Amino acid sequence: MGALMRAYDWHNHPLGDMEAWPLSLKTTLRTILNSSFPMFLWWSESFYMFHNDAYLPALGKKHPDALGASARDMWSEIWYQIGAVAEDIFQNGTQFYAEDMPIYLDRKGFIEETYWTFSYSPAFNDDGQVAGMFCSCKEVTDTVLNQRRLKTLKDVTEALTLVSTLEEAGEKACAIMSENTSDIPLCGIYLLEEDSGEARLLGQAGIMLHETLLERPSLKEQGIADPLLQVLETRKPVLVKYSDLVADKTKLTAEQQDLPVALLPVALPGQSRVVGIIVAGTSSKLDYNTNYEDFHMLLGRQIAISFASVHARSETERRQAYMSEIFMQAPVGITILRGPEYIVDLVNPGICEIWGRTYEEVIGRPVLEALPEVADQGIRELLDGVYTTGVPFVANELLVKLDRNGKLEDVYINFVYQPMRDEQGNVIGIIAVAVGVNEQVEARLKIEAMNKELLATNADLDNFVYSASHDLKAPISNIEGLMKVFVDFLPHENLNSPDLQKVLSLIQHSIDRFKRAIADLTEVAKVQREDNHDVARVNLKQVVEDIQLDFEPQIKEKQATIETNVSPEAEIEFSAKNVRSIVYNLLSNALKYSSPARLPHIVISSELTPEFVILSVADNGLGLNPDDEIKIFSMFKRLHDHVEGSGIGLYIVKRIIENAGGHIELETALDKGANFKVYFKR
Repeated sequence: MGALMRAYDWHNHPLGDMEAWPLSLKTTLRTILNSSFPMFLWWSESFYMFHNDAYLPALGKKHPDALGASARDMWSEIWYQIGAVAEDIFQNGTQFYAEDMPIYLDRKGFIEETYWTFSYSPAFNDDGQVAGMFCSCKEVTDTVLNQRRLKTLKDVTEALTLVSTLEEAGEKACAIMSENTSDIPLCGIYLLEEDSGEARLLGQAGIMLHETLLERPSLKEQGIADPLLQVLETRKPVLVKYSDLVADKTKLTAEQQDLPVALLPVALPGQSRVVGIIVAGTSSKLDYNTNYEDFHMLLGRQIAISFASVHARSETERRQAYMSEIFMQAPVGITILRGPEYIVDLVNPGICEIWGRTYEEVIGRPVLEALPEVADQGIRELLDGVYTTGVPFVANELLVKLDRNGKLEDVYINFVYQPMRDEQGNVIGIIAVAVGVNEQVEARLKIEAMNKELLATNADLDNFVYSASHDLKAPISNIEGLMKVFVDFLPHENLNSPDLQKVLSLIQHSIDRFKRAIADLTEVAKVQREDNHDVARVNLKQVVEDIQLDFEPQIKEKQATIETNVSPEAEIEFSAKNVRSIVYNLLSNALKYSSPARLPHIVISSELTPEFVILSVADNGLGLNPDDEIKIFSMFKRLHDHVEGSGIGLYIVKRIIENAGGHIELETALDKGANFKVYFKR
């Protein structure tokens, strides 16, 4: 500015050449020009303007015409505001100081809202008379605007803290924003529906009283598709005219039509989807600069956070309602007992039914006060143990006497006492989950009694079979002896009669069958009465080889192939004769029930597991229908009648192995053979 002052044509200016200027004016100007702080001097009663470089931003487009011009003319737009102050200082030598004073300047082609902190003081000539006005000033527009906008953000944040619906959030946010009409002369908040793609108005304020065109299904016809899509894609504000958003533009004033409006994205940081749009009017007296845009972005982000909070709160409430519904409908009894006095905090219908109390009778009371009859039944001690140690307690079929239906009843309960802890891990109560099991206990006791009775009956039956098998031996022996005596008394010529021989043969055959039946009964009785006595270390491989030698004639007769894969380590603690009986019966059946369509092929193998030694006898014989698997192990049950047999072999095998803690399995299919697996317990 020093160079500009020196180059100025002062000769034709009312102040005249610089050489003729008063010393006081030159001194003051020297001070101003050498200062980096904004300063100006208005000299003479015409207030001719002088200023330094630091003051140029305040002049804006008025520079360089402001130098030497009258302040009355150059600042005509604000003279109504500062003129009287300046005149008073010039006339009376007073001083003036203002802080954060709003001044509306025309320095950028529009009337701009600005804020200043400044002081006016008189400037003196060489005679000590007031000859002008000196000003030291600082623009604080950004500071004031930031404070104002921060307050709006703070108020919006506080207002949206406890909102419960999106509509409430939209209405409250617009109400707060409408209090800052300097930055937001109008506003509307829209939610972009994710499913339908429509924009739903949640709230509006200011002069926004007309139907807007912010409806996504017909954006192309409405003419705002490009700006809105730009917001959705860039997630940054886009400026449009308010008239672009209104269906009936005839209802708008000229000022409203040209009002700049920002479309602001409502989106959470880190999320790609824009969940809403804020239509925010902008001030016609401010530049839409970076600070303004940042304010809008923060506003949109805060509203987005509120939307997310509402959604999260709604989801939490939904889950809580769902959990409450589950709690109330749970098929078990649940209660929460708070504190060392075990105050009943929560109960569901299930626990009330077990206790025989109503909700009103127990809620909010110590549980031992609500159920006084259990005070001396050890319940307090169980609760104290869980509360003090923090170790859960589980009870099955605990008998508790409860006052239900006006009398003490025996109630069997399965329950768990689970300690409830706070965030620091301290036990603050007990969660009790209980199930009444009276019916199950009664059924179990009834079954136990029936089993006991059945065992007694089976024992009697075993004794009867054992006794009958022995008692029948003598009569059949007598019959057989009498038959021999009868034959000996017959004349020799009669013995050669074919008819007599046939009758004698039939009688003898019946006697032999009766003897075999008695022998089978005797064997069954032995199996049912004995308890795997004479236990010794038995090697299955050796037993299989011995039994195989016993069947050598049958094997040759049937041209059977026996494949043996029994491990030498397949050893068990078992009765040796019972093991032989098992292997004998299985190998006998494999040979006996071979298929006439193919030569017998029998595989005997073993498998060792940690719990069992498994012996398998598999053949390619007749096999069985899988539906008959259960029948095959029944007493006197035979499914193939073309060969001789009593039908007790597999029954005996099953009883022997089960009496020793093992079991037998069968894999079979009709005409595909059978595979018997005997599980000997190790």
